[in-house]
Amino acid sequence: MEKMKVKFFHEFITPYVAESGEDFRLKDHDPCDTHGLKSADKPEAKRLTEEGMKLLSEFQDRLYAQSNWGLLLIFQAMDAAGKDSTIKHVMSGVNPQGVEVHAFKEPSSEELAHDFLWRTNRCLPARGKIGIFNRSYYEEVLVVRVHPEMLEKQRIPKELRGEHFWKKRYEDINAFEKYLAQNGIAIRKFVLNVSKKEQKKRFLERLDNPEKNWKFSAADVKERKCWDDYQSAYEKMIRNTASEHAPWVVVPADNKWFSRLLVVATVVDALSEMWLEYPKLSEEKLAELRAARKELEKE
Repeated sequence: MEKMKVKFFHEFITPYVAESGEDFRLKDHDPCDTHGLKSADKPEAKRLTEEGMKLLSEFQDRLYAQSNWGLLLIFQAMDAAGKDSTIKHVMSGVNPQGVEVHAFKEPSSEELAHDFLWRTNRCLPARGKIGIFNRSYYEEVLVVRVHPEMLEKQRIPKELRGEHFWKKRYEDINAFEKYLAQNGIAIRKFVLNVSKKEQKKRFLERLDNPEKNWKFSAADVKERKCWDDYQSAYEKMIRNTASEHAPWVVVPADNKWFSRLLVVATVVDALSEMWLEYPKLSEEKLAELRAARKELEKE
């Protein structure tokens, strides 16, 4: 039964996975897509999501016990695409001891004084754990590319900021992710692809609801004016950094119920490739357990 579910989730996510950036175009991915599921199918989607979360919990328990592999999940998106709620929902059933979430905001002065991968390197998951980056080093080829004046704060020598600067950053990221994969840290990267129309709707909801006012910033509207520039940056990012060992999953984000299903299916698929099982004890250890049982039974 487990194998059947894993096979279903693998086939379900396939249309959304980019293992190569060749010919990738963001406009080919509809933010409203729901894989043929309609609003009337929400209960079915919810059931599948819950099944996925149960599988995720079981796999994560084995991951933690085995402690051979690690899993890094990266979430990138425009504002109001639903990163926070997706992470909260999908990971709600796992053991907190085996998961670490890091949200990366504007770099501090200390972080700016180091190379652009430094602040995220310190937060990589250990073997046996799932690490989640809410935004990541990819901000360096997104927001920094849209606002290149930010490079001034990084104090990178001008001699190193030539015409191939962004290409070299992609190369650094690819080399870094290959290094992680070769050391047993699997990577799955998510772009929550929200439409401009849906973003506006969610911004207005945050303004209208006092309990959500804290989520809104005037800077959000300012960044919205750069929408086309961001879409271009996202497309270039995926074209240059999608790989078999660190694929991008382009998640249609206009319907949160579908986003959550696709993300949990992807995580289950990633964990299923790790040959996870509980550690098998040696005969010596088993003998110790039998002796311990006898001692307890004598009490």
